[in-house]
Amino acid sequence: MKLLNRSALSVKPTQLFVDWINSLEPTVGDDDLTLADVDRENTVYLIPEMDSPEALEGFVRERYLEILESELEAWEEDRRQWPETLDWALFQRFVHVEHSYLAVDLDDEAPLEVGEIDDELIAEHEQD
Repeated sequence: MKLLNRSALSVKPTQLFVDWINSLEPTVGDDDLTLADVDRENTVYLIPEMDSPEALEGFVRERYLEILESELEAWEEDRRQWPETLDWALFQRFVHVEHSYLAVDLDDEAPLEVGEIDDELIAEHEQD
């Protein structure tokens, strides 16, 4: 077990985010995604270690647009389909952020690797 020198943010969709996803390809009734369906799709972002709620809020406010764009792009690559205004208020309405002070790597076998986000890798993960 290895303690990482990072904190973590778990970003979870809200019902408004799910409503936006469903508006991309309108379906009828049972075919609509629910909050429970997409709740399994939350993303964990490793961030610098944060030692206070004020530091965390400052960091999230600095990086919210990057996080919001990443979350939107996971569901729709065509930016023309995104909400018109990407601001702090939309971020707060579309996602719920949970903070963990500690990040621990439980994989004793494989070393951590750093790589760029690859759309094909994300697509493969979603198919699994």
